[in-house]
Amino acid sequence: MSTVDYVKSYLSEVTSVMQQIDPEPLVRAIECMREARDNDRIIFTCGNGGSASIASEMVVDTNKGASYGKEKRFRMIGLADSIATITAYANDVDYESVFVEQLKNWAKKDDVLIAISGSGNSPNIIRAVEYANEVGCTTIGLTTGEGGRLREISSLPLLAPSGNMGYLEDCFYMMTHVLCYAFIDDKV
Repeated sequence: MSTVDYVKSYLSEVTSVMQQIDPEPLVRAIECMREARDNDRIIFTCGNGGSASIASEMVVDTNKGASYGKEKRFRMIGLADSIATITAYANDVDYESVFVEQLKNWAKKDDVLIAISGSGNSPNIIRAVEYANEVGCTTIGLTTGEGGRLREISSLPLLAPSGNMGYLEDCFYMMTHVLCYAFIDDKV
């Protein structure tokens, strides 16, 4: 396969996956974010690796882009954003605790946790979502449509129907942009 053919194939495949995403859960996620903003609730994000980067970008897009200059502002915290906190828990407790222990400091009933995991089985993500569910948070899980525990335990799963990590991350970026830009563009 030539490089040009590879590029065309990749773009075609990721476009096909994106076109299969159900828009209804995204609409419900936008409504959850609006409700959290309007009721002064905190929205948390978390993920590992590329998913952590996507979660962090969502925090920037929401705290700055969807809030700057607006009467109603979001309160969003990226649980993957403090490397000192993450490494302290990973070193002193275990890596599975890096997100859940932070939630124990902050999360309250009716807050929102947006968790991102390509496999849907990352133990630190699962523990965070289980805890958030226990305390009454709305949990939104961005994950593969092909399975994984995150899909099962999230109160609102946002699914990308692929097992290819590149396509999944492309879809996660797109979905988080839909969520943020609905507010940045004042469309909702």
